[in-house]
Amino acid sequence: MTYSLIGRCKRTGRLGLGITTFSLGVGGRCEGVAANVGVCKTQAFPNRTNDPLGIKLLAQGYLPSRVMEIFAGNDTEHGFRQIAIMDRDGKVAAHTGPGCRGWAGHKEAADCVAFGNGLLGPQVLDGMIAGFLAKPDDALEYRLMRAIEGGRDAGGQGPADAHRTERSAAIKVVDRRDYPDVDVRVDVHETAVEELRRVLEEFKLYEEFYRGRDTDPSKAIPQDVFVKQLDAKRAKVNA
Repeated sequence: MTYSLIGRCKRTGRLGLGITTFSLGVGGRCEGVAANVGVCKTQAFPNRTNDPLGIKLLAQGYLPSRVMEIFAGNDTEHGFRQIAIMDRDGKVAAHTGPGCRGWAGHKEAADCVAFGNGLLGPQVLDGMIAGFLAKPDDALEYRLMRAIEGGRDAGGQGPADAHRTERSAAIKVVDRRDYPDVDVRVDVHETAVEELRRVLEEFKLYEEFYRGRDTDPSKAIPQDVFVKQLDAKRAKVNA
C-alpha cells in the first residue's frame, strides 16, 4: 500500500520524488534520485537493485523505455513490481505488474508520473497529479508535498471501508549537485503526511542558514543565534 509521484521542474531542471505508505521508513528506500540523470522508483514488491541500476543506465544514455525493458528481461518477478522512471529531459516509462495487490495503477501527466498500489481507486492518482500541477511555479518540494496531500485527500490507501493510514512519507529533490537539495522524511507516525508537511516547513526555515555554512562559513552566524532570531520572528508573527 504505497502511492508516489516522480516529478521534474522544467524551469530549473530539478528532479524529485514524493512517497507515502503504510510501511515504515520509506525514506530510506529512495535510492533512485540522481542530479542531472533522472528518477527511478520501484515499489509494491520492490526489487531493491532496480533503482540504482536504473540510475546507472540513465546516466549511460539509455531511455526510460529501454531501462524498463532491461528490468523486465532481468527479473523473473517483474509482474509483481510497480516502477516509474523519468530522465532529466522528462521522458518517462511506467509499469504496474498484474501481481500488485489491491487497486494499482499509474498515470502520466506534464513532467510527472503518479503511481500506487493498494489504493482506494484511480481518483488517488488524479488527486496527486492535481496537487502537483496546481502551482507549477512553486519549488518542486512543495509541489511534491501537495501531490502526496492530494492523494491522501482523494482516499489514499485501502478500500473505503478499511482505510490504511499513511505511517511513513518522504520527499527527495536533487538540483545540480551530487547530494540531495531536499531530503525530508517521516519514518513512523500515525499521520505521516501531516507530519511530513510540518518537517518540510521547518526545514525550509533553516535552508538558507545551512547553505550559508557551506558556501560562506566565515560569515555564518552560530546556530543558537539563528534559532533565537527565528524564535523571535515566530513570536512576532503569533503576537
